[in-house]
Amino acid sequence: APIRGAFSCWTSSRPICMTGLPSCLHPVPVMFRKIFLLFIGLAAAVYFLNASWLATPSENAAVKLIAHRGVHQTFEHANLGRDTCTASRIHPPAHEFLENTLPSMDAAFAAGAHVVELDVHPTSDGHFAVFHDWTLDCRTNGSGVTREHSLADLKALDAGYGYTADDGLDYPFRGAGQGLIPSLNEVLTRFPGKRFLINFKSRDTSEADRLMALLDNHPEWRTAVWGVYGGPPPTLQAKALMPDLRAFTRQSIKACLLSYAALGWSGYVPEDCRNTVLLIPSDYASWFWGWPHRFVARMQAHDTTVILAGPLEGSGGIDGPGLLPAIPERFSGYVWTNKIEWLGPRLKRNALP
Repeated sequence: APIRGAFSCWTSSRPICMTGLPSCLHPVPVMFRKIFLLFIGLAAAVYFLNASWLATPSENAAVKLIAHRGVHQTFEHANLGRDTCTASRIHPPAHEFLENTLPSMDAAFAAGAHVVELDVHPTSDGHFAVFHDWTLDCRTNGSGVTREHSLADLKALDAGYGYTADDGLDYPFRGAGQGLIPSLNEVLTRFPGKRFLINFKSRDTSEADRLMALLDNHPEWRTAVWGVYGGPPPTLQAKALMPDLRAFTRQSIKACLLSYAALGWSGYVPEDCRNTVLLIPSDYASWFWGWPHRFVARMQAHDTTVILAGPLEGSGGIDGPGLLPAIPERFSGYVWTNKIEWLGPRLKRNALP
């Protein structure tokens, strides 16, 4: 009786008196009823507008993998500072590959990478060296700022000199990295038909001009540059010079996600989210309207590439069994990983739960 009486209050304009109730229930004012029903209607509309299951991709949809630094020695991320020497804190080696080298890229593609991420620095003699660090002291037997050396100087170094997993008791790659720092020209020549994501390590706009000049001289390499990211000045300059190029920065990702969080419930894709690249941390993905399939479909409809990364605090990639469930079934975006040699074969064997 109480439930029946309470329901009647929403539909009656007179007090409701029923046996078993201590007093008569007074009807809810018409205005409140209308507001409540309007709220329910809006909530239902927002739900169905953003229901991912209504935008399930085709059966042929397949995840694509981005191998961060190729196959490389991973390292401990706890208490990692901006200038921490990561080569001095690697995990016990499970393979012989060093990041940003031709063998590591070859292994990454063999493991199933669709795109290999690499880092570049301009050299003092007009080339691009493929190397991560701003200085040489951490990883190599050289010293000083990377970009202040010639390509020949960098090639003479041992790229594996500084790696250790036991606080310097053993350096397992010393001698094995001799001459392994490649130029960008060597990379693009070595892997025809493959795709690379280039990380600008500085705020030097001229790096974009230099990259554009390289691609003008070698138009066959244009499609090999899948995208660029990193320092905002060169990244934005590269995008201005090559409007169809994928490009993103921390700032561009943040601007899009904040705009979409505010407006995406309506199905609207803000300007900040168009013709760009989004790197989505797996522990925040479910917060975005329509995740995963409707979200990805909306972004792809506006020429935006979606990359699923690992949790915000951590290695940044989908790098372990506990994160496999974060990859949606028939996900049609890209997945960022630091362990392509582990993830690629598992996805290829359809090992996802």
